Amino acid sequence: MSDRDTILAYADRQYPLYRQIALDIHAHPETSNHEVYACSLLSEQLRKEGFDVTVDVAGHPTGFSAVYKAEKPGPVLAFLAEYDALAGLGHGCGHNLFGATSALAGASLKQVIDAVGGEIRVYGTPGEEGGENGSAKGSFVREGFFRDVDAALCVHPGSDRHILTHAEIACAPIRAEFKGRASHAAANPQEGINALDAMILTFNAIGLLRQQLPQDVKIHGIITRGGDAPNIIPDDTEARFYIRAATVGRMMDVYHRMERIVEGAALQTGCTGLLEPTQRNLVENIIPTSSFDAVYRRVLESLGETVSPDDNRSLGSSDVGNVSQVIPVIQPMIAISDTPVAGHSIEKVAACCAERGLQSIALGANVTDGAFGENLLVDGIDCRTLPVGTRLQCGNVLLEVTQIGKECHNGCAIFKRVGTCIMPHEGIFARVLRGGEIREGDIISTVEEEARIG
Repeated sequence: MSDRDTILAYADRQYPLYRQIALDIHAHPETSNHEVYACSLLSEQLRKEGFDVTVDVAGHPTGFSAVYKAEKPGPVLAFLAEYDALAGLGHGCGHNLFGATSALAGASLKQVIDAVGGEIRVYGTPGEEGGENGSAKGSFVREGFFRDVDAALCVHPGSDRHILTHAEIACAPIRAEFKGRASHAAANPQEGINALDAMILTFNAIGLLRQQLPQDVKIHGIITRGGDAPNIIPDDTEARFYIRAATVGRMMDVYHRMERIVEGAALQTGCTGLLEPTQRNLVENIIPTSSFDAVYRRVLESLGETVSPDDNRSLGSSDVGNVSQVIPVIQPMIAISDTPVAGHSIEKVAACCAERGLQSIALGANVTDGAFGENLLVDGIDCRTLPVGTRLQCGNVLLEVTQIGKECHNGCAIFKRVGTCIMPHEGIFARVLRGGEIREGDIISTVEEEARIG
């Protein structure tokens, strides 16, 4: 049985168990950084799968790290798991499926990692929907959890189509606050300092600012505290906003302009004003890795699925973007319904516990990094003589040799092409240090020699 077949067989065999985990998480929705039940279910299952599990990591009590390391050296791959729900709605973003899929994918790849070498990690990253300590992937990046990781993977429950990784935009959750002085609105209005006036001026100024902003910039907000009674001049108001933009730099430029708006509104009304982030981690924009997505697409299509064109209308945000700033990441959208369903909706909640949605767990887990190997036939280099650690350059692509030789599987792709299998005595394995495209006829070289890909 090939490595691919081993992975697929294990994912199919374990699917009923992870299906039930997804249903249990769906039935016990927990908001950002309160996912005690979901964290326990997923982390304990990975412990049973043989992973070394640590709970309460990166400053998040409901975060976890599950690690399995083979004795053979090889790439370090991280599967990202989310499992928080939406306040007042439940699992309208599909994170019950998201977490179960990543856990099953990691467990399935573990079945071959001892033979091929490397390390698998499943990171439980709570609070994707935000909140005071939200967007945990930013914490994982800051605390160094990706410092030695080669690539990260996850699939997000989508709608009725398979779509490759979106270039989702950056997001800054912020709050504005004004303090004034209360007074009777009819008897002594002159004694009051109206904090609601300051907030209304802020909303009006933001409305005027929008016509001078690039199309990718979005500002949306609500007033969360606007006063207590019509006959009392409000002395304390608050609003919450999201600033979104294609890049973090542009988002921060808008944030600084909003700071000046708040300062101006405070000056005009005599209030004191404040603008500040509502969570420690800003959400950074996703940088897609097209070559990584291309391999995902080929594997998905080999399983009989079809990838739809990306209309790029999505202007959402995800803290997967924080990870994509430091290593290659994919987060494609996986189909969970036969008909379109909007995100963060009652219909999406229903789809995430329906049979079609649950089946996406097995499909998403089957498209793991174990299926992402590419075969290169090379002339002019004696691969048998290359020690582990040798680096190979091909255009912009940089590879590092991790293993020499491997047992042949009957009828493998190399055997079908050349009539014999060279893997046991000439084949080598390498991890990607820097990604890119390789075509037939490209030059590949070590420090000492050059060869041509045939």
